[in-house]
Amino acid sequence: MARLSPYFSYQRDSQGNPFLEVRLRGNALLRMAATNKGTAFTSDERRALGLEGMLPPQVCTLEDQVARLYRGYCRQPDDIAKYQYLRAMQERSEVRFYALLQRHLEEMMPIVYTPTVGKAVQHYSDLYQAPRGITVSPQNIDYIDEILCNYPLLDVRMIVATDASAILGIGDQGHGGLAICIGKLALYTAGAGVSPFHTMPVNFDVGTDRQELLGDPQYLGVHEPRLKGDEYFALLDRFVDAVKRRWPKCIIQWEDFAKDVAFKVLLRYKDRVPSFNDDIQGTGAVTLAGLIAACKRKDERLIDQRIVVAGAGAGGVGVAKAIQDGLVHEGLSREQARRQMFVVDAAGLVVDGVSAQPYQQPVSQFADSFADWEIGGELPTLLEVMAHAKPTVLLGLTGVSGLFNEPLVRRMAENTARPIIFPLSNPTANCEAIPQDLICWTEGRAIVATGSPFEDVVYNDQRYAVGQGNNAFVFPGIGFAAILGRCSRVSDAMIIASAFALAEYTDRHYRALDRIFPPISDLREVSLEVAASVLAAAVRDGSATRDDIPADDFVTLREYIRSRAWQPAYLPYVLADDAL
Repeated sequence: MARLSPYFSYQRDSQGNPFLEVRLRGNALLRMAATNKGTAFTSDERRALGLEGMLPPQVCTLEDQVARLYRGYCRQPDDIAKYQYLRAMQERSEVRFYALLQRHLEEMMPIVYTPTVGKAVQHYSDLYQAPRGITVSPQNIDYIDEILCNYPLLDVRMIVATDASAILGIGDQGHGGLAICIGKLALYTAGAGVSPFHTMPVNFDVGTDRQELLGDPQYLGVHEPRLKGDEYFALLDRFVDAVKRRWPKCIIQWEDFAKDVAFKVLLRYKDRVPSFNDDIQGTGAVTLAGLIAACKRKDERLIDQRIVVAGAGAGGVGVAKAIQDGLVHEGLSREQARRQMFVVDAAGLVVDGVSAQPYQQPVSQFADSFADWEIGGELPTLLEVMAHAKPTVLLGLTGVSGLFNEPLVRRMAENTARPIIFPLSNPTANCEAIPQDLICWTEGRAIVATGSPFEDVVYNDQRYAVGQGNNAFVFPGIGFAAILGRCSRVSDAMIIASAFALAEYTDRHYRALDRIFPPISDLREVSLEVAASVLAAAVRDGSATRDDIPADDFVTLREYIRSRAWQPAYLPYVLADDAL
């Protein structure tokens, strides 16, 4: 028996058939999202569970319900209304929500995740309808063990946690950051098949420095300036220790922390609790995968490229670190890899010993690399780097809309026949350039990928595929592999394995179609492929603590993972003897 909640447990009968034993009846059963089947309760279940007369007479299948829900979704007038419709559905029935999401994932992913979730975060207090997850704050941290015991799921294996200090490209959003964690966990389930009954979104509401929130009487979060320094880390320490006591098998994904704390949080806890930062490591893995695929389209290698990364925050440095690891994997020394990549922030080139912050130092450039450049200031600007370094790859993680303007792009296009340009900032309004312009300014030569979804570009009667370098291609598989392997850590080898798995999947299935990322509709298959490669890497480097993982046979390993992926389907219900 798997006791998932005080109110229900997963069991099998004497023939091995699964069923759900429930400890609720009547209206209480219908009000819990985890147990509500709505019109799909059978006639026998309605009688046995105290539901007779409480539902329409027609007994429906899950497919009937999904079709009806999709018609309602299509009637919603705008993206926020669609977001609210799906969130309300999630709070009424987990199974119906995920069945609907999986069947229409490519259409709905921009609603439950970027870019629409960014708007939902900004308007979280106005849109708030129902509680989900937990909020940890300075006011309640003394009761953290009690808070975790109050959570209605008994065996949490995956937590997505944020302090909302740097949400997407929209900055400090205080309590609203909880929406990003809810959206991420929806993709863990829809993508890799992580059971929603083993997940928990967490917001560290440590205040906000956004004055419009502090001055808004309707704002639902803590009306105090943001907690910092030792007090901040003391709160996180107490949370991590409590999670280890309550759920020792749990994985934590750190999400949307500001650059000044993101690396500190990752370094502080990665060996204390199995955890990773998607903005740093997930973004890096996805971008590396896209570069590998783009190089294959050019019949070149990654080590043939000279790379500019615009943006030196958590995402930009994470991308640079992953690419550096990829270059070393292909045979370069660590110094050679650093010399082929130029990380630029608002002040100019990030230079070792001159402008680099501690977290930037491993990917900073050496001062002698631009000693003979003619520059106008102390540090080369982005345009000066473009002119002198002659990069073949340009990556944007700045959140600055329009940064990749026509003069900059045309200058880059002089360096190579097929420039690789990825404006990756989210949401769409913060993208460094739009694909249509990049294709036009390079006369159709650019290989383009973005962070948010864009339509393919038609230029001179030819269609150009625009890849979406979405972190959802890797983080669900990384997390699911860590859960299945009961990993003691999420190692660098596991992260790099996710990048090469994604690149290999894309090359195998979509090279003939000139794509550098697969379509979102492939997310489940991609996630299972990534999970298999990551789990195999975890077994090899000792991060996995289970000794029954079939890591030596990749086909068997992939099926092992597939068989453990949760699917949205209704089970028969049986009323427990000790039902309430």
